[in-house]
Amino acid sequence: MTSPIRGRTSYTFDQAGLSASSYAAAGVNIEAGDRAVELMKDKLTRAHRPEVMGGIGGFAGLFRLDLRKYREPLLASSTDGVGTKLAIAQAMDKHDTVGIDLVGMVVDDLVVCGAEPLFMQDYLAVGKVVPERVAEIVGGIAVGCELAGCALVGGETAEHPGMMADDHYDIAGTGVGVVEADTLLGADRVQLGDVVIAMEASGVHSNGFSLVRHVLLAGAGMRLEAHIGEFGTTLGEELLIPTRIYSKDCLAVIEETDVHAFAHVTGGGLAANLARVLPSHLTARLDRATWTPPPVFDLVQRTGRVERAEMERTFNMGVGMVAVVPAADVDRARALLTARHLRSWVLGEIVAGDGSAALEGVHPS
Repeated sequence: MTSPIRGRTSYTFDQAGLSASSYAAAGVNIEAGDRAVELMKDKLTRAHRPEVMGGIGGFAGLFRLDLRKYREPLLASSTDGVGTKLAIAQAMDKHDTVGIDLVGMVVDDLVVCGAEPLFMQDYLAVGKVVPERVAEIVGGIAVGCELAGCALVGGETAEHPGMMADDHYDIAGTGVGVVEADTLLGADRVQLGDVVIAMEASGVHSNGFSLVRHVLLAGAGMRLEAHIGEFGTTLGEELLIPTRIYSKDCLAVIEETDVHAFAHVTGGGLAANLARVLPSHLTARLDRATWTPPPVFDLVQRTGRVERAEMERTFNMGVGMVAVVPAADVDRARALLTARHLRSWVLGEIVAGDGSAALEGVHPS
């Protein structure tokens, strides 16, 4: 049985016909839900845009789309979660950054087609409503939305007593963006001679944590609180570095250059995700010698004796987003990213081929 705290829109429990006393006996604490709502309100007010209509209390989030601003608008949508990175957050009892991960996973998929993220909604399922923990999780989502420039217009928190352990939870989110039909990015725009620009990842981001946990925690018995010299922090703190949100950076590059495509490097790795935005007659030739993956990936590879191909299929290896641009726009695009404090480099080029992306060479030692 679930008990939703109705959308960050209404924040009320749907008691499904049960009295308050019988619901409490079933393990649902309505008062705790109300307390969580109060704790998160301040952060939610910052995840706002002027197009948002109404406020807390409605059954649906409302967003006014001014069609006069667009010639032929296309709405883009994306849904995602954070995966087993949540197990690290729960083990460390640190919950204020996984919401940023959630937003990054959603909005950076939207911007790949050139869409500006407009708003998000989230879903949080918990074993037990602990107001402070719920407020931290949802507060992180609000921070992520602020970083992405989109609004958090609603969501739901559901308490699942008897189905989930008291300290367990899962989160998912859906985002909606808008892009002009004639500016849609993708494979049809990519051309022979284009250049591939890499944008630095902040860390592991939100993919590959099942392998991380298997190798470092279950296999090697490493402790999350252990200080790792090459990281300059604890293992747990390194793993919980939130996913970089690239949406504003990508939109800035779109505004100033002739971008042909972006690829968000998530599950499947760099080559597989870049191949998704290539036409069937072209190939992306990428050079490993252009960057050194962060130490966390070396730790996983050495500790688990993981094959390089498996590492590159599972992790971003230090590249969180790539842009495909004409050669004439490379310097301008990189200057924009540098001005936004995002490290970038020329990763490779587009050549005649078969629609694949291929990594060549070796990383600097």
